[in-house]
Amino acid sequence: MLSLAKLSPKEGSSKQRKRLGRGPGSGHGKTAGRGHKGFKSRSGSGVKPGFEGGQMPLQRRLPKKGFNNIFRKEYCLVSLDQLNRFDADTTITVEALLEAGMIKKNSLVKVLANGEISKAIKVKVDKVSKGAQAKIEAAGGSVLTD
Repeated sequence: MLSLAKLSPKEGSSKQRKRLGRGPGSGHGKTAGRGHKGFKSRSGSGVKPGFEGGQMPLQRRLPKKGFNNIFRKEYCLVSLDQLNRFDADTTITVEALLEAGMIKKNSLVKVLANGEISKAIKVKVDKVSKGAQAKIEAAGGSVLTD
């Protein structure tokens, strides 16, 4: 009967690994297949990523361009159409938007004036555009920013 204990790989499908530096009888002793002298025979050798044989590497040939501001703040954008999904007279916070799946965790939120809002809601997020604030207040709602 066939069982997991009796399974073996197909004949010729697996080979033993090459054991280097194990004496002259192994056929891979002494220099262990590395040859004599030279960069590739030394320990710790190996071509590093980006090395082009001494030619100036591509990442150094290309000009530097632009500037990355490490203090930049990324905002998740939410439109007024999306806020229409909530019930009237509710306070929309970052946590409420996170539960609704509109934003990702640990993100700043900005409400934009895309679309229309028909319910009186309270919005308490990081930023609200002036157009969105005007539309929310026109619908009878209010904006509370931190």
